[in-house]
Amino acid sequence: MTYTIPIGPYHPALEEPVHAKLYTDGEIISDAEVFVGYNHRGIEKLAMERNFIQTIVLVERVCGICSHSHALDYAMCVERIAQMDVPRRGQYIRVIIAELERLHSHYLWLGIACHLLGHDSLFMRIWDEREVIMDMLEKLSGNRVNYGMVIPGGSRRDVNDSQRQELLELLEHIVPPVDRIKDILLNDKTVAMRTQGVGVLTTEDALRLGAIGPHARASNVKIDVRRDMPYCCYDEFDFDVPVWESGDVFARVVIRVLECYESVKIIRQALENLPEGPINLGNKIPRVPAGEVVSLHEAPRGQLVYKLVTDGGPNNHRLSIHVPTFRNAPTIPTMLRNNTVADAGLIIASIDPCFSCLDR
Repeated sequence: MTYTIPIGPYHPALEEPVHAKLYTDGEIISDAEVFVGYNHRGIEKLAMERNFIQTIVLVERVCGICSHSHALDYAMCVERIAQMDVPRRGQYIRVIIAELERLHSHYLWLGIACHLLGHDSLFMRIWDEREVIMDMLEKLSGNRVNYGMVIPGGSRRDVNDSQRQELLELLEHIVPPVDRIKDILLNDKTVAMRTQGVGVLTTEDALRLGAIGPHARASNVKIDVRRDMPYCCYDEFDFDVPVWESGDVFARVVIRVLECYESVKIIRQALENLPEGPINLGNKIPRVPAGEVVSLHEAPRGQLVYKLVTDGGPNNHRLSIHVPTFRNAPTIPTMLRNNTVADAGLIIASIDPCFSCLDR
């Protein structure tokens, strides 16, 4: 028999409000539709009423997980229009926070994925290790969620020598737990049975639908803004862009684990080679001429795009935010087809959706 089964917008298997309508033939999903728009907060409209410093505070609140990514992308827009050259030390500090945020985001999603699989012991183990990352962010910024580390022209806080040495020591303790977590995720039978061959997105479909970030890299699409369009001195760091061929939920798990190693590698290089000099160009509100610019940043979930239009006044004339979930959400119906209803929540969650970002 055929059924139409709604999942969401509020459902125990979903992190945030999204509505998926499943068309099923018995237990098998024959087609699906996804509906968003349950979390709108008017961030872009509010930005038109704020100056360039106030907007940094505003865009950090778009998302609690990738707040630094939003602040950094917006600041890069302002800096390009105002032709501001950010000091290299400030750029390096931005990279350190960005990669710590990537680690925190990937750990958070891996824990949630294990919870959805019913592997709660591993969920608690991963989130316990995530606390080390949160402690590192707190040591640098004073905050565990919205870090407040970015201002137009550089970084708001410096990293002193004692902090740098302490962070380098903590990095040595991060890798062994990641090794253990990777070993479990890649070899555990429960994880394999629930993820391998589930929610497949082929390379062709990933390219056709415009998937980005770890979601695309899990389908063997090797794209990464940090490598392809370097910013914030990313061209000075040695790191790889891991990809996986199977394109299933298992591949999305593996990619995020592998990216943790690359983030640790980048953070270590940035701390060991932290340049001397100023961290910013001063704390005054910059004079920004009329202009229009687009800036890209590789956020934890993928390519984050900001478009800023200024008119020479003290406030933003227009701000447009395009987030990774907007690009990855259209792949969900394709991944759901020919899978069981029981796997629907896991497949939707496997793109690491952030509907707080998407609906703004």
